Amino acid sequence: MNKKIIKGSKLISLILRHQPEKIGLTLDNEGWANVEELIRKLNKKKFNIDPDDLKNIVENNDKKRFTFSDDFTKIRANQGHSINIDLKLEPIIPPEILFHGTAEKNITSIFKKGLLKQNRNYVHLSTDIDTAKKVGMRYGKPIVLKISALKMHQENYKFYLSKNNVWLTDFVPNKFFED
Repeated sequence: MNKKIIKGSKLISLILRHQPEKIGLTLDNEGWANVEELIRKLNKKKFNIDPDDLKNIVENNDKKRFTFSDDFTKIRANQGHSINIDLKLEPIIPPEILFHGTAEKNITSIFKKGLLKQNRNYVHLSTDIDTAKKVGMRYGKPIVLKISALKMHQENYKFYLSKNNVWLTDFVPNKFFED
């Protein structure tokens, strides 16, 4: 993948998910940013980008982290925010099993406290082991937890599905971990 796409994806992810103030950008309460303003402020910070570059970053991002509004005037991150925004996600019934990737160093705390969203708005879960393992590898030796998602749902825990197919929930109590 092109270095500009990778670098741009990481920078835009940081801005739209965590630190819009880093470039003086304002997001609305649903996490949307004005595309022209984002491009202008990125260029002001010496990351030279044009509308075609931004579309290329969005289309070719391997994790499909971003979405444009229908008229391409706004952009937002699909999930992973640490800032308070409302993605307007509707609760949905999850599959029977979901997976969470973490690092071995976190496992004692997770078994004790459950899966916490930490500084994010949600706990992130996936439908497949490989994706969960890749996530866990980012933080050290990977461990994949198997979650009884449907049982959680039956006990009134809410689940959401982001536009890029990441399952989201507020908390996973340790009683829903499977062997």
